[in-house]
Amino acid sequence: IPVFILAGLLVHCVFLVSIFDIYFSSPLVHGMTPQQTPLPPPAKRLVLFVADGLRADSLYELNSNNTPQAPYLRGILENNGSWGISHTRVPTESRPGHVALIAGFYEDVSAVAKGWKENPVEFDSVFNESKYTWSWGSPDILPMFAKGATGDHVYTFCYAAESEDFGAQDAAKLDMWVFDRVKSFFNSSRSNQTLFSALNEEKVVLFLHLLGIDTNGHAHRPNSREYKENIKKVDEGVKEIASMIDNFYGNDGKTAFILTSDHGMTDWGSHGAGHPSETLTPLIVWGAGVNYPQKVTSQFFEDNFLKEWKLENLKRLDVNQADIAPLMASLIGVPFPLNSVGTLPLEYLNNSAHFKAESMFTNAVQILEQFKVKMSQKKETTLSFLFTPFKPLSDSEQINFLKKTRLYIQQQKYDEAVSLCKTLINLALEGLSYYHTYDRLFLGLSIAMGFVGWTTYVILVIIKTHTNLTKTVQTNNKESTVLFYSFAFVGMIIAFFLLIQTCPWTYYVYCLLPVPVWYAVVRELPVIQDLATNLMSPHIGQSIGFLLVCTLGIEILVFSFFYRSTLTIGLLVFAGWPVITQLWVQAKTTALIWTLLCVLLAIFPLMPVVGREPNIPLVIATGLLTFLISCFSLSSLRKSENKYRNNEDLKVRFYQMLSIALSTYVVSSTHDSLKNKQGLPVLNQIISWMTLVSSSVLPLLSPTFLFQRLFSILLSLMSTYLLLSTGYEALFPLVLSGLMFAWINMEQEALQHYGLSFKPKLAVFNFAYATDITQFRQLHLDDVRRSFFFVFFIVTAFFGTGNIASVNSFDPASVYCFLTVFSPFMMGGLLVLKVVIPFVLVSCAFEAVQVTTQLSSKSLFLIVLVISDIMALHFFFLVKDYGSWLDIGTSISHYVLVMSLTIFMMLMNGLAQLLTAKRLELPRRTKHHST
Repeated sequence: IPVFILAGLLVHCVFLVSIFDIYFSSPLVHGMTPQQTPLPPPAKRLVLFVADGLRADSLYELNSNNTPQAPYLRGILENNGSWGISHTRVPTESRPGHVALIAGFYEDVSAVAKGWKENPVEFDSVFNESKYTWSWGSPDILPMFAKGATGDHVYTFCYAAESEDFGAQDAAKLDMWVFDRVKSFFNSSRSNQTLFSALNEEKVVLFLHLLGIDTNGHAHRPNSREYKENIKKVDEGVKEIASMIDNFYGNDGKTAFILTSDHGMTDWGSHGAGHPSETLTPLIVWGAGVNYPQKVTSQFFEDNFLKEWKLENLKRLDVNQADIAPLMASLIGVPFPLNSVGTLPLEYLNNSAHFKAESMFTNAVQILEQFKVKMSQKKETTLSFLFTPFKPLSDSEQINFLKKTRLYIQQQKYDEAVSLCKTLINLALEGLSYYHTYDRLFLGLSIAMGFVGWTTYVILVIIKTHTNLTKTVQTNNKESTVLFYSFAFVGMIIAFFLLIQTCPWTYYVYCLLPVPVWYAVVRELPVIQDLATNLMSPHIGQSIGFLLVCTLGIEILVFSFFYRSTLTIGLLVFAGWPVITQLWVQAKTTALIWTLLCVLLAIFPLMPVVGREPNIPLVIATGLLTFLISCFSLSSLRKSENKYRNNEDLKVRFYQMLSIALSTYVVSSTHDSLKNKQGLPVLNQIISWMTLVSSSVLPLLSPTFLFQRLFSILLSLMSTYLLLSTGYEALFPLVLSGLMFAWINMEQEALQHYGLSFKPKLAVFNFAYATDITQFRQLHLDDVRRSFFFVFFIVTAFFGTGNIASVNSFDPASVYCFLTVFSPFMMGGLLVLKVVIPFVLVSCAFEAVQVTTQLSSKSLFLIVLVISDIMALHFFFLVKDYGSWLDIGTSISHYVLVMSLTIFMMLMNGLAQLLTAKRLELPRRTKHHST
């Protein structure tokens, strides 16, 4: 069997990695020549303010008394500069946002896999093209632009990472730090001759990264007083810096200023997905070479912001976030960043029509360069008779476009030249994406072949080894050798084709994987024929009905990934299960409890996603409820004067009750302390971490009787879960585990109902002695339903309290009992733990069901494998790499979820066996009897 498991793991890992190769390889190409506008630029230097996490509406809207949020910036956009909204792409995180602003391309999703911190790919940026860049701000952002730069001309000044504390007094001090440093930097330059002359060079960039707004938004939400106060402070800081720089250069009118943001923020203080509050950021540009405000009588936008902001008669110029990089390059006259895909927003420029046309031409040539490099790369690795070029931009078309544009510029037909350039840019971008996705269909098909083959093989294994549907069949040696050689031959041909085209080694894996998989299936041909005759003869109707029900169930599971409410429908159907199968006749109370709990659990998927509205009293109430339940169970344990009980067990139970009470207290006191801005109390932090550690050990000390052990696991996990809860989700594990207990009892009834075996007494059933191999029975149709229930409960455990698949549903507030200083991996780990706790409950219950219904865990696990593989095939074709980036993120995470579900269930299965069957013995004090 280890061979089978290893093969399974290998196949699934290949499937999992494949989507990153097929859909998300890095789009960057290298080897272009830099393109620069031949005319003199309007500005000598550029000051870029990035207010991290600032929403467009937070900056532009008016207060209740009709005064602006940011008076100085409002004055600028009314009197001296141009303004608009910059539309960002998902993922709306700081790193991709800054890459788009400063390097002009949207970071490919492959960067997710390589970690956000360093440069996963080498890229060019405006900073790199500048003569000197000085930057101040966060250690998370600045170093990546210094690392990517050639030579030594990008200087960074960062504060310590510990300063980014969500629970601190006020994060605006991060911004004050930046403003103070910039002022002292300019003052010191008056006495430092080399620095002074460097500052007076051309092509200088000053970058101020202001993280306070983002940190305050996470900690207090964007509608809070702190967030708005922070905007005012940034406004005053920008005013001081701007006037100081103008004075320093003697008001020479050669400085351009840009203020924008890398991403916005949702009302509940998170970002990462594609909600408009996250993707709309402000852009205000003023100074040298920038257009003055343009008065208009009417302008039309789909949103109604202009009216709210009272800016209807000032022209609003919207851009995509990557367009800001070419804008900066054009203002100070440096080459456009090599990988930039932004289009220069001409309306921001206050310059001659000739300059605009030339700049636009440079922009078009720079994007066309990337297209040419990409095309030649593809051409080299494809056989000439198989290569289909991108028609609209053949070589002759390219030359034609460029000639025409040059002619228009010479004849001073600047508008025609600009519109031609825009057409060329759009075509080049289309062509880039065409070559980028060139091999996709071919790879997708071979992966799908592998998927179907593997699933078929698993079904055959189940039927052959765990059911009585087929007789053993003799294999013919001669036939099997022929088969082997023919498959080997096919594999050789495929490998030969890939070799000629110098494909990357991963292509060999994807294309050759289906060969051995299908070989294994075709070898079992006699079994398939035997099975077909068995199913066809008496009950063809039953077989078809069974298949239909299976398909429906799997489609419901797939749907529930997109619409949580589907889970509600499923749970309501489950509630009626005892009635449909007449189970309720023999066990009325169990069936009633089951139905009630199903209906209760069905409420959760209808609730809004967790973390939007914190509700601490509810968490505390849940803690008290759990405490009451455990008291009740403790007293019943005391009463049962049986030989199975000893005082050690009562001690363990008592510790668990204590930790529940402590957790409840910690949640309420931490919340109050953070509300009063006193930070996280150290005592609470110590208790939280101790609870976390003890909750993994305590269940192992309790007795291994079925219900005692399961209840002990629930109490331990519940105490940790309470610490990680901020609202109604605290009730979720309670209701879920209640349903799990009912499920274990119902499965007993089902066993008797189908007359499959005797009924073991659940009360005295012991996990430790449950692995006697002789008692295992063969699979029955009802076991497919059992496995389906398990997968359904796992999905419910996942999506019950919110869609984890969306990045912005992570709320840092849920880890405040453990830490408040920003540390992505620690916070991520704790949030993953919170997601895993319901999983563990379901897995342990499933372990109990397997053991009490006398099934080998392997056979049930194989059925679960088939179900999740069929789901994965759905999601493989639903993966997107276009459209709103929210869709992209969701589609990847769905696929990765289902794929890792199988790997994850193997781990969970092992963990559940450990949690249920193992027991740690505490050293007992021995009593000496004197005779």
